[in-house]
Amino acid sequence: MIKIEDLEKYATINRGFQGIPGIEITPKGRLWATWYTGGDTEGPENFAVLVTSADGGKHWSEPVAVIDPPGNYRAYDPTLWIGPDGILRWFWAETESLDGCITNGIDGVWFVACSNIEDDKPEWSGPVRIANGVMMNKPIVLSDGDWVFPTALWCKDIGGKRAPEELQCECFSNSTVSTDGGCTFCLRGGADIPNRAFDEHHIVELKDGRLWCLVRTEDGIGDSFSSDKGATWSKGRSNAMVGPCSRFFIKRLASANLLLVNHVFDKNEKNVRKNLTAWISEDDGKSWLGGLMLDERRDVSYPDGCQDDDGNIWIIYDHSRYKHGDILFAKFTEEDVLAGKIVSKTSKLKQLINTTGGVKIRAKI
Repeated sequence: MIKIEDLEKYATINRGFQGIPGIEITPKGRLWATWYTGGDTEGPENFAVLVTSADGGKHWSEPVAVIDPPGNYRAYDPTLWIGPDGILRWFWAETESLDGCITNGIDGVWFVACSNIEDDKPEWSGPVRIANGVMMNKPIVLSDGDWVFPTALWCKDIGGKRAPEELQCECFSNSTVSTDGGCTFCLRGGADIPNRAFDEHHIVELKDGRLWCLVRTEDGIGDSFSSDKGATWSKGRSNAMVGPCSRFFIKRLASANLLLVNHVFDKNEKNVRKNLTAWISEDDGKSWLGGLMLDERRDVSYPDGCQDDDGNIWIIYDHSRYKHGDILFAKFTEEDVLAGKIVSKTSKLKQLINTTGGVKIRAKI
């Protein structure tokens, strides 16, 4: 399932479309990035790749590890997370893909773990399955020490299959929880938010102790709240924030402020993914300040992020998955966001990690 040798066939020059990335940074500054690719679109040829940079993102490796299930199973929607134990966990969704269907309706969230996170050649544990469905956003650690994983079993007929009847009770924006530091996992509860699309949700612990679930909907971002650590949830709102139907990113920063990365809504092009922008909230999401434009182009999407020990924010995203296949990152600070422009000397935008489009174009010349 996880491959760390003989990776030539997974090299950039041999890949087609790619997107849906994730990023993490170690205490010593090593960057890890993941996304999925393989084939020409979503299907049984999909696999997830992992690359690394030891020089602040100036140079990136070819894949140092690949998740490529055998047969007609696909790996997709990967994400990375360094937990409080200092271990890097690489998550992905896995499903059988047959007869034009991109899911079997059950899927599964898996991870492998790495403790030598500063090395060029990571060593991995065996794979662990934690839940049905998918999880493409990072877990969080609650103030009481529980780890909460935003897993979801899609309620709709997505990609040709629907969850079987016996699993319909799991078809929500779920909170899968570990109370023992990642040894065991259980489904605690799930939010039912109207018009949700693909349940690409985040969970945030608010300063008053409630959990805030935010999920991609057909018309932006919907939300729901829990006062019992995710066991039960309030009636969902479908349009807490307007925007295109796309993944966004939200994170509690070291300053205790919240960071949001999303698209600026354009009522004339309501579902166009462009103008990827970062905002800061100092009042737990009641209002948003600043507005740093990370990338104004069309077809920029699916941000994920992390923060280093110096306070720098790192956001990864994709651009033009099927034409250029760009994976990019932005590095910036809270001060940049609040100013609405780059004011920090080490900040930088639109930094390329990997691209397949340039390779294809050169190959045709």
